[in-house]
This record gives sequence, C-alpha cells and structure tokens, in this order.
Amino acid sequence: MRGNGDEHDDGGKPVEDGEAEGDLFPAERASAMRMIEALLFASRDLLGPDEIAARLPGKIDIPGVVEDLRRVYSTRGVNLVEISGKWGFRTAEDLSYLLSREQVEERRLSRAALETLAIIAYHQPVTRAEIEEIRGVSTSRGTVDVLLETEWIRMRGRRRTPGRPVTYGTTDAFLEHFMLASVSDLPGLDELKGTGLLDSAVPAGFSVPVPNDSSELREEEDPIDETELFDLMVEGDETTNDRDS
Repeated sequence: MRGNGDEHDDGGKPVEDGEAEGDLFPAERASAMRMIEALLFASRDLLGPDEIAARLPGKIDIPGVVEDLRRVYSTRGVNLVEISGKWGFRTAEDLSYLLSREQVEERRLSRAALETLAIIAYHQPVTRAEIEEIRGVSTSRGTVDVLLETEWIRMRGRRRTPGRPVTYGTTDAFLEHFMLASVSDLPGLDELKGTGLLDSAVPAGFSVPVPNDSSELREEEDPIDETELFDLMVEGDETTNDRDS
C-alpha cells in the first residue's frame, strides 16, 4: 500500500509517496492484483470468488489479493467494496456529489390532458363537470392531477351550485411556459383557423370565448381556505371510476 514515508515494503525499505503499488508486493502477488483489478473494472456486475477464479490461471488466494486491492483503493476516487460476498468498484461515498446531476424529466401530456388544459384556459373559471360537458367524455381525476402537478392550473374556489364543485383556472407558470404575457394572448377564432387548428368550415354560431384569468373570484364562486385546499389536493375534488377516452 502507498505510504506516507513511515511504512516499509517487504525488504524494510521506506515507502515513498508516488511509488507504484505493484512495487510493494512480490511479483506473483502484484500480477494477480492486476488481473483481478482488470476483471472487476471491466465487469458491470459484482464478481464473486468463483467467477474470478474461473478466469485466472493457477490457484490464487483471491480473498487475500482482493483485500490488498481494497487497501490500495481505500483512499482513491473509487473504492473496492464487498456486497453479499461479491466485489466491485464504486465511487467513493464522499465524492458522490460530483457525479450527481439534476435533470428535468419531460413528460408528454396525453390528448385528454391537452384538451382539458385548453378548456380551462379558455373557459376559466370552470368545473370538472363543465369540462366533461365541453369535451363530451368523462375526465378522470388523474388527468386533472397531472395538470395540477405541472402547476399550470390551480383550484380557484367553489361554485355556488349544488355540491359546490371546485372551479379551476390557469397560473402564471402556464403563461411562462407558453410564453404568454397574459391569457388574453391566446389565439382567437380567426387565428385558430389560420393555423389549421380549427376547420375553416366551423358550425354557424361557433365562437371561441375570450379567456380571463383574473384572480378575483366571480360572484358565483366562494373562496377555498388553506386547510380545505390541502384536503382537496390529497383526496381530489370528486370521485370517479371513469377513464378518459
């Protein structure tokens, strides 16, 4: 093992910093260490004594040689570790922060989620029942949950109708993501036709509502306090067994 000047090799000679580890062991031992080191370095999986022995010539004290290797690598950037009787190289625990990387996971929204988001953006404040009426199919809680997780929509309040359903609206994060100064910058009927997102032959009387994301509650909305909002985020505003189609 590489020393600090106080250690000695087998012949009693002081070991100087920078001296090759192979010089500290007899030739056969050093050769066995190199072979085992190569096997462990190249293997994606941990290797046990039988797997190592199957590739080495002659009979070698594998546990002893591995222990020598473990000491050699004990202060390196990678350490030789034993897990369930097998060995492998792993990054030194105190250096793991160097290899960590935060990465944003991109997830493609489903068609149901996109449709739901568009309805909320244009028709806010809107309840889930109203979303289902516009889409023509039931909207699962999972679809709304995904949009809440992206923080593109929020629970605004409760509609003053039987059952007091939750109303939804968009957020500043929605505007930022879609690079909109305000929700009123969403395309109108003529723009949607021009981009091909709407058939030019739309039904007579068809219109696109002018979106309004004002944080002010409407006359038909009651506020949601923080405790109730937390319960809604955990349990959902409604229970349904239906799935989006």
